[in-house]
Amino acid sequence: MSTTMRLVTEDDAPRILEIYAPIVRETVISFEYEVPDENEMRQRIRGKLEHGYPWLVMERDDLLLGYAYAGRWRDRAAYDWTVETTIYVNSAARRGGVGRTLYKTLFDVLRLQGFVQAVAGVTLPNDASVGLHQAVGFIPTGTTHNAGYKFGGWHGVAFFELNLQTPPDVPVPTRDVATLVGTEEWKSIVFSR
Repeated sequence: MSTTMRLVTEDDAPRILEIYAPIVRETVISFEYEVPDENEMRQRIRGKLEHGYPWLVMERDDLLLGYAYAGRWRDRAAYDWTVETTIYVNSAARRGGVGRTLYKTLFDVLRLQGFVQAVAGVTLPNDASVGLHQAVGFIPTGTTHNAGYKFGGWHGVAFFELNLQTPPDVPVPTRDVATLVGTEEWKSIVFSR
């Protein structure tokens, strides 16, 4: 059995939905009420990649083990060096190191792109996700109580931050993930896992 990590393609949408759909339907982990269809998921993938953000998938043979991506955190230009991260692991692969490997690889890609800070939000309660975020280096920054309503109850969101690298005195524009794929730097990050 061979495990690989790579940049997502739109063709991954159906397998991504196999992981994400039960989370939307059965949990408060995602605040979405309706499961997106395949076309919507393809658009989400396209949107991340067109804006230069990484979306990684990890697979073993034909099984998608999980995925992690980053995206714009806030709209103002001063936030261009901060990203918001998201991760989902296949229920058949949880507690096996997939989340840590995905996140650590994503962080290395983000550093290579020039990002300085990562933030993440975790719907509460979710001890497993809180534990994962802290295990990979995120530190808690606070909780927004009653941030979302789903399944008949209000839920808070815990926020975390991770310093990806020391901020430069004068930042340079971040690099588009597409310009990195196939480079020696990319191969040393993605294929070394």
